[in-house]
Amino acid sequence: MARVTEDEVRSALSAVIDQDTGQNLIDSNMISGLVVKDGNVGFAIEVDPKAGAAKEPLRQAAEAAVNALSGVLSVTAVLTAHQAAGNTAQAPQSAPKPAGREQASSPDIPGVGTIIAVASGKGGVGKSTTAANLALALAALGQRVALLDADIYGPSVPRLLALKGKPETDGNQLWPKEQYGIKCMSIGLLIEEDTPMVWRGPMVQSALEQMLRQVAWGEIDVMVIDMPPGTGDAQLTLTQRAPLAGAVIVSTPQDLSLIDARKGLNMFKKVDVPILGIVENMSYFVCGNCGHRTDVFSHGGARNEAEKLGVPFLGDIPLDIAIRESSDDGKPIVVAEPDGVHAKAYQAIAQSVLDQLAGSTRQAPRIVMQ
Repeated sequence: MARVTEDEVRSALSAVIDQDTGQNLIDSNMISGLVVKDGNVGFAIEVDPKAGAAKEPLRQAAEAAVNALSGVLSVTAVLTAHQAAGNTAQAPQSAPKPAGREQASSPDIPGVGTIIAVASGKGGVGKSTTAANLALALAALGQRVALLDADIYGPSVPRLLALKGKPETDGNQLWPKEQYGIKCMSIGLLIEEDTPMVWRGPMVQSALEQMLRQVAWGEIDVMVIDMPPGTGDAQLTLTQRAPLAGAVIVSTPQDLSLIDARKGLNMFKKVDVPILGIVENMSYFVCGNCGHRTDVFSHGGARNEAEKLGVPFLGDIPLDIAIRESSDDGKPIVVAEPDGVHAKAYQAIAQSVLDQLAGSTRQAPRIVMQ
């Protein structure tokens, strides 16, 4: 089957009319970031910020028009609104606060208290597994927790938490999925698991903005953001748009991983996000049969790096088949074995994070390019 072309996509979008203006999406220059690759189509629809979610029917119509084309395997369309400097995006209204429990909400995301990032300088170090277990450990310590999967190109949270089905929506807001006592949102809930995300920067920024502010989070004490790996555009978007109270850096012990972890750490420092500490993941391996310990990726490198940089060392997590199997099964180790040694390690990290967050507040920074 022949793959769809960009010209065919543009032709289909030219037949979609914005009822407010009477013009089609192409002639009114509302389409940006159009990507067509191997039958997968992605694009953003630029709308007036005042219209916001009221344009959701237009987005759906555009998506349906392209999906009807021969050779299309997937379509992902997002709304994006460019605002004048100094304006802030409109946020969903949160539910009333529970009686007797006060918290300081984020100035940008009503109902959400403290926001922390779990980040790494590179992929493959177990960042998402750490983020999920940290979120669950925080919930086990009595916190109301949300987990936002911001890894647009490689969302892992739906698999880690066995989440299926698209989030419910009223056309204006999405409702987060709930699992194991925490609320979750991920781009992986909005697309098929094997659908590649062929998005350019503006579309990624728009998707992150919507998952932050067009989700009915309700009352949340701590939001954990599973950051994309690296130090690129998506990471800068999140550090600018979300008032991060701090960042947890995940690394494996070997030098190659630590080099990239250092870059991630320095990125947060440049935008004045406090470093809550470093976690050494896959720190060592203990044979289940003979008990012999092997430092597969070396050992202690993250602790040494933390000491050099003057930031807290939060703890080490071993390379263990139980952690891998529970993650693959959609029931992370903190839930699968809550009294086990690995769960205790994550709970200790969570407690250390809470201790550092006590009394901290922070506004989103302004990033100035020089």
